[in-house]
Amino acid sequence: MTTTRPAQGPGGSRPHSPGLAVAAVARRLGVAPATLRTWDRRYGLGPSGRTAGSHRRYTPEDVARLLVMRRLTLEGVAPVDAAQAALEADVDELEAARDAVPPVGERSADAEARRAGQTDDPDDAGRGRAHLRALPGGGQGGRPGGPGPGASGQSAQVGSGRVSAVVDSAMSYDQSRCDDLLRIPVNGDPALWWSQLVEPAWSRVAERTVLAGPGAVPELVLATAALQALRSFTDAFEQAVVQNGGPPANHPSRMRNIVLIFAAPDEAVPLSAHALAAALTSKGKTARIVTGPASTRRSLELVTMVRPAALVLATIQRRPDLDLVHAVHEGFPDLPIFVGLRRDDSAADLPLAPQVQRVRSFTGLLHEILAVVGS
Repeated sequence: MTTTRPAQGPGGSRPHSPGLAVAAVARRLGVAPATLRTWDRRYGLGPSGRTAGSHRRYTPEDVARLLVMRRLTLEGVAPVDAAQAALEADVDELEAARDAVPPVGERSADAEARRAGQTDDPDDAGRGRAHLRALPGGGQGGRPGGPGPGASGQSAQVGSGRVSAVVDSAMSYDQSRCDDLLRIPVNGDPALWWSQLVEPAWSRVAERTVLAGPGAVPELVLATAALQALRSFTDAFEQAVVQNGGPPANHPSRMRNIVLIFAAPDEAVPLSAHALAAALTSKGKTARIVTGPASTRRSLELVTMVRPAALVLATIQRRPDLDLVHAVHEGFPDLPIFVGLRRDDSAADLPLAPQVQRVRSFTGLLHEILAVVGS
């Protein structure tokens, strides 16, 4: 593929456009401005236009390349490979990227129609784009996030037979079998493990109606196996880091750039939060999960004490309590906050601010955080 420049106008000159500022492009893509600056600095996907005052502006071609980058990362492609593909995209691919996302005004009109109850499909936002796999329990008919080109040690696609085997072992209360099926290889990918194995198995178990005896809870069997798998993988990973000369998990050099992960209040088993923390660990990042009672006041105290690089709300709930998000954003307006929400009507309750980003997919959530916390 070869890079291209914008098409010329009838007189042989390119159509004049003042370009877009970073905030406008961030709103169009649904990412934080900090993410765009990171993509510019790290991958060269920055604004190429300039105004008379020498302010850099994104041209239509720049935006199209960012749309390609955004789509590929949400599908699970590693950011470095997604950036390379975006830079090499030809004119047809860039046109397809532009056509796949409606103009900002049209998207705003769709959002207003959904809030007013004038649409029958609450998941039709961004019509023309592939539906993104939601956090646990959502994404009916969605496309699972695929692996990045560098994924190794784990099959790119987990067969439905293995998912069925996990469901069967949970329903038969076979803890040992479930433990074996969910074990993550040392060189495995927790993000793929979650998106392609545990999440679909959890959803299918949750759909079952059973007559159980005392102490028999299929979800508990599955959750126990999943948490054990994540703990074993993380322990082995951290041991390998130390053996290779790296600092231990609690070393001050690793505690200065923490991602703080909250589950929604009253979420009994925050599996998605633990999976996200393990996925970040596998990328060399430090993540901590807030467990136990966490009132708004206590949560603010934690943020003040930890000073995280980013805060995340990861949840399986359909309409989680978002008071924490509002309170933290009010107290720390410059802190990047990422919220995993599968439902559009829930997203309407988020603060309207560029630092607060709603993300539909687990893979997208992971890549947005990685873009902000840096290498």
